[in-house]
Amino acid sequence: MNYFKTGTLLIALTLLFVLVGQMVGGKTGALYAFAFALVMNFVSYWFSARIVLAMYRARPISREEAPQIYAILEELVKEANLPMPKLYMIPNPTPNAFATGRGPGNAVVCVTQGIISALDRDELKGVLAHELAHVKNRDILIMSVTAVIAGAVMMLANMARWSAIFGGYSRDRGRGNSNIFGLLAITILAPLAAMLIQLGISRSREYAADSSGASFARDPRGLADALKKLQAANKFSGLNASPQTAHMFIVNPLSAGGIARLFSTHPPIEERIKRLEAMKV
Repeated sequence: MNYFKTGTLLIALTLLFVLVGQMVGGKTGALYAFAFALVMNFVSYWFSARIVLAMYRARPISREEAPQIYAILEELVKEANLPMPKLYMIPNPTPNAFATGRGPGNAVVCVTQGIISALDRDELKGVLAHELAHVKNRDILIMSVTAVIAGAVMMLANMARWSAIFGGYSRDRGRGNSNIFGLLAITILAPLAAMLIQLGISRSREYAADSSGASFARDPRGLADALKKLQAANKFSGLNASPQTAHMFIVNPLSAGGIARLFSTHPPIEERIKRLEAMKV
């Protein structure tokens, strides 16, 4: 099912690029946009994980650098019947984590430097189990591709805005006015569409990963306690994360309070903790 969703997202990206290209440059613009969209689709599928890791300057870490994490991961992959993922670390003191890759065979679990000192072993086990659940549930491909697509959509919105400022493509005044209104609509709607895509994908998958991860760890309390600490830490000191990749992290790295919580890429932490505490493993 996630492969179908990924394919649908890539097709939607292609159509959106072609539409903007046509508005900006007519048939020639549509052809260039189509070619560019094909390149973006290729990059999104094959290199989205590398792009996200590079954005946060994440680096691979060895067993000698993080023996506790490796020991926990080895225990969990046996429980989850998964191959051992690669382990990366973001040089940032704010505790957080995410998983990426195209599938279980090339998955990456990425943690921040601060998560090791912030959590005890049971809590760290809960977080790693949650990320392995994303791998097991095959969420990582669509979440990584969505991050790249969200960035591409924002780029489209900027293109549309500048094209609207300079009048867009037109052979006559009527066509030009029509294009300007269309480009302005894309400027407004494209970022909204990107946000809604992130919301739809992330919120439901977080609940599922919490449940599966608690089963892998055989104790939902570790993850519940970890979420409390991670939420407090990310409110106090943010990760300076890109909004296009915020949905990938176990807790939202961007502060969201009040009405903004309605548009957060993550479900409410309080509800996640409540569900975990009600679980019986």
